[in-house]
Amino acid sequence: MLKNRKIWLPAVLLCLMVGLWSADHIDAPLVGTLDGGSSLADITDYYAFESPENSDNYVFVGNVYGLIAPDNTADVSFSEDYLYEINLDYDGDAIEDAVIQVIFRGDKAIFIGPVAPSATGLDSEIMGSAPRVMVDVTKAGEEAKVMEENGIKVFAGPRDDPFFMDFFKFVAIVNGAGGAENPPTSFDRDGGADTFAGTNVMSMVIELPKSMLGGNETTKFTSWLESKSKK
Repeated sequence: MLKNRKIWLPAVLLCLMVGLWSADHIDAPLVGTLDGGSSLADITDYYAFESPENSDNYVFVGNVYGLIAPDNTADVSFSEDYLYEINLDYDGDAIEDAVIQVIFRGDKAIFIGPVAPSATGLDSEIMGSAPRVMVDVTKAGEEAKVMEENGIKVFAGPRDDPFFMDFFKFVAIVNGAGGAENPPTSFDRDGGADTFAGTNVMSMVIELPKSMLGGNETTKFTSWLESKSKK
């Protein structure tokens, strides 16, 4: 089994019953900067929610490599150098009890698990003998390629950045602008500016039955996403 060293952990530690989400766009020098751009190590968004089409399923979405310009999207591809790991904690001790791993081999995305990990914390091992589903990575401009096996559906490829935020107004407020006497009108429903509009991310999606998570479809769990380097 290949050992991987964790290089980035976003602050996503939330109890899931209906859904959770978090976003974090290139604010750490290790994964990118606004001037230098993002990287495949940069987790921009993580979503986990009950499927709107099937209440017996959960959907997990991990997005990386933010702020991709549409004209440049075709030049961006996933790398075999990274392991992405969805962690599931069933007993509230902040240690993963199960993982869903995503790795890449050429133009294929391989989703592994959910399975109990052989290593936890800073290191991971690819679970070579665990159940897996493989799908062709969708290229820019192509119709989405989705693979379904044994009740699990998976997708990997570029997608429009789903996160809405007026980033520069946020920065202005953090730096002291606005306040009670000068309200941040840019956050108003009719006045906001979506900083991420027109940009893309690289997305990984898996939908699977609730019964595969903790053995109970009513199980409460904490979930977070990590990117790890194989180097």
